[in-house]
Amino acid sequence: MTDAAFDLGSDDIPALSTGEQAYERIRHDIVFGVLQPGQRLPLDRLKSVYGVGISTLREILNRLAPQGLVVAEGQRGFQVSPCSVTDLKELADLRLLIESNALAQSFQAGDVEWEGRIVAAHHKLARMEQRLLAGDESGTQAWKRYDFEFHQALVSACGSKALLDLHAGIYDRYLRYQMVFFVFWGPTSTEDHKALLDCALRRDAAEAQRLLHGHIHGCIDMALERGLVD
Repeated sequence: MTDAAFDLGSDDIPALSTGEQAYERIRHDIVFGVLQPGQRLPLDRLKSVYGVGISTLREILNRLAPQGLVVAEGQRGFQVSPCSVTDLKELADLRLLIESNALAQSFQAGDVEWEGRIVAAHHKLARMEQRLLAGDESGTQAWKRYDFEFHQALVSACGSKALLDLHAGIYDRYLRYQMVFFVFWGPTSTEDHKALLDCALRRDAAEAQRLLHGHIHGCIDMALERGLVD
């Protein structure tokens, strides 16, 4: 998940071209459920929403197709990738495989700077989760941003940019399911994150991997039990 996808106006990132801004906005709107699964994406309508021409929109949507966020339908145009239980389970397994591997490497190589990043990321996430537990749902997008930043911090010392990029891409696709179908699952999520923090600080990769498995599949089980995804 790029920072630009969350905050196009940040002073910490370079100014983006109109086309890149449109790309980030469309990607953000798909991931966060503004553009719904299976929704058709007529170019003549999108150009007025995102302020770019049809050729630029076609290029953007073709960029998003290999990421699993858009389906190109040949002469019929484009649609937001539909959601399914099979796809969700595959994404969860991919995320678990990639993140577990990166966790082990990161826990072994992490230094005091890495520990500081984890503690700082967890502090923001825990504060937001307390707001959600109190019934304030106004910060749902910020909560998922902090959730990503925490998991990203955990694996950030793995030493492989390719692995981190792969993790971020899979996380975005998994996040789309969370934003469209999942709801905050309360104290269990908060407890899992605190336990993962403790594992990181004592470098217990095996326990962290076990917790991560339960954390990810617990979300899926909850979604299926509540009939949130078919």
